[in-house]
Amino acid sequence: MKIKKILNNNAAVVNDFGEEKIVLGAGIVFGKGKNDVVDPALIEKVFIMSDPSQYDHLQEMLGTLPEEEIAVTQQIITFAERELGVAFYEHIHIALTDHLSFALERIRKGIAIRNTLLEEIRILYPREFQIGLHAKTMIYEKLQVDIPEDEVGYIAMHIHTAWKNSGTRGKTTEKTAMIRDIAEGVERAAGVTLNRRSANYERLLTQLENMLQTDESGRLRNELVPELVAMARSNFTEAYGQACEIGEWVEGEYGYVFTESQRVVIALEINRIGTRRGEPKN
Repeated sequence: MKIKKILNNNAAVVNDFGEEKIVLGAGIVFGKGKNDVVDPALIEKVFIMSDPSQYDHLQEMLGTLPEEEIAVTQQIITFAERELGVAFYEHIHIALTDHLSFALERIRKGIAIRNTLLEEIRILYPREFQIGLHAKTMIYEKLQVDIPEDEVGYIAMHIHTAWKNSGTRGKTTEKTAMIRDIAEGVERAAGVTLNRRSANYERLLTQLENMLQTDESGRLRNELVPELVAMARSNFTEAYGQACEIGEWVEGEYGYVFTESQRVVIALEINRIGTRRGEPKN
């Protein structure tokens, strides 16, 4: 691999037998110049992007952002891949580096970072959140910046999106927000506000997340059997009616249409929470 363009001490655009690539590695081009050969032993990551705009964005980012921020982001991604036993697509390197650089700039300026989905992320994506906490330690050790847990939540979301390959980060964020809003609808129907750190709230979010899970073909994984659906509709008519109202709101807000089974799951959760405070929704 011959160097075509040096982006920083740890990154360069290279020519690899006629194919252009971006390579990363600690000190990979230190003391080198154009047309020098890169030591393969120093290469930690190779990027070959089919999307030219993404490829150009990566080059620009590597050439302009602080090297220490790029380095710590790559270390976070490497740690996450090792912990989860996967290899992420290249886009995570752009998305997380961009996000983290902007977040660090805000923190240094004293601008508060607020994550309205923090508790939901903590509950729904525990492995990713633990990786985010590890990233918090790495960032403090490498950059002497103490990021808040709200930012840990955002890092966890990026990791979750990359891990599940669920499309854009926006889709993951929208699903998490939808689960939170359904949970709030359940609380209103049951006439109770749950402690966001309680096991009861954790169970509610887990039930709702399971209710929305799909397989590779897009089919729901956890549909209830028809007999249980019919029995629940008959026994919990008020809660089922409230679940239908929640469904109408979700359809209008998110364009997501509940199945009968999903409405019953919500009704059962309304009844469970209402029963715990002595108000069964029969």
